[in-house]
Amino acid sequence: MINELDRILEEVRKDKDLDKEILIKTLEVALLKAAKNKYGHNSEIEAHFNSELGEVELFQFRNVVKEVKNPKSEISLEESKHLDPDAQIGDSLGIKLNTAEFGRIAAQTAKQVIIQNIREAERENTYQNYKDRKGELVNGIVQRFDRGDIIVNMGKTEAILPSKEQVPREHYRLRDRIKAYILDIKKTTKDPQIVLSRTHTGFIKELFKTEVPEINEGIVTIKAIAREPGIRTKIAVDSTNPDVDPVGACVGTKGARVQNIVQELRGEKIDIVPWSDDPAKFVCNALAPAEILEVILYNDQRAMEIIVPDNQTSLAIGKKGQNVRLAVKLTGWKIDIKSKSEAEGESKTALEKLMQIPGIGETSAQALLNEGYSSPQDIAKAEVEELTKLPGFGEKKAQAIKEAAEEMLHQVNTEESLPDDASLDEP
Repeated sequence: MINELDRILEEVRKDKDLDKEILIKTLEVALLKAAKNKYGHNSEIEAHFNSELGEVELFQFRNVVKEVKNPKSEISLEESKHLDPDAQIGDSLGIKLNTAEFGRIAAQTAKQVIIQNIREAERENTYQNYKDRKGELVNGIVQRFDRGDIIVNMGKTEAILPSKEQVPREHYRLRDRIKAYILDIKKTTKDPQIVLSRTHTGFIKELFKTEVPEINEGIVTIKAIAREPGIRTKIAVDSTNPDVDPVGACVGTKGARVQNIVQELRGEKIDIVPWSDDPAKFVCNALAPAEILEVILYNDQRAMEIIVPDNQTSLAIGKKGQNVRLAVKLTGWKIDIKSKSEAEGESKTALEKLMQIPGIGETSAQALLNEGYSSPQDIAKAEVEELTKLPGFGEKKAQAIKEAAEEMLHQVNTEESLPDDASLDEP
């Protein structure tokens, strides 16, 4: 059996990267299980590695008694004297077992235990090696496909690229090389599950770190990323050094750096825009290359109205709304894009509505419109204190136009509530 176990251990040493102590402990457990299968599970047997002999020794402990009733756990005083001249009744004597007696079945049992324990040790090793590597990029080879998921060979272990973490337009074949982002490490009852992703925004961030030294050095920082995997990505960058252009650093000479990333992403478009603490400026940057004529902020709603030239509307919105959708994700602001003619038309209509309120002329209406008041409803809801902040509006005037707007809305509501054939003059 020792020859069989030695052969197994030799195979393991060649194939697995396991600590010698783990193998010795595994061998002790294996031999102990094989011995108990032969001598009984209630037998008191211990296994110890003898470093001088380079083998695991097994000892069966039996109590020294005057009269033996259970040979498996007891030994007579006379017999014990042959093993240890100093043995006395009541002593526990360790008797070395001949492991060669276990035979083929015992060796097979030991082999199974070794393989099982080695697998457990491998699982633990894999988990320990990868548990702190979330967010890293790794390379592997497509090993097989499992119901839409891709199993990736990473050398000494496997990882899974779930279908939901795959870019829809990307397709792989067996033995294709693949780069991915470590999304998670799960410790399961089977192998530790290393979950990969190619859709996560972290994948983009790590690719830029690889290609742009200034990002690794902390000179250029990635402030935000918005992505529609396989189609388009917007990334906002800033620089801690005023002499370093963050966009230029990411693009690289003749676009070499960003092109390497686009190639890895199999043609996905990438817009690199400068970050700004000014929300309006940042949104304008995010909507590039569209030209922006005017930005109207609604801070309480974290929203903006963006006015663009008539011939730039489609460019600003993008195909199927993609450009503005990504800009919203990138900046965190709601964005409403309008053409210049559309905005002028709405402005003219709003101005006319405001001028219908008694006491409001064209100058006052324009002042109200400039501050975001575009209808009688807006004025009726406003506080008098807010209106007095407008140029040319005193408290008396503000109170008067607020009451006029409220009265105007009341009349409209009253008329709408009357039947079609009714008249206000009827008794």
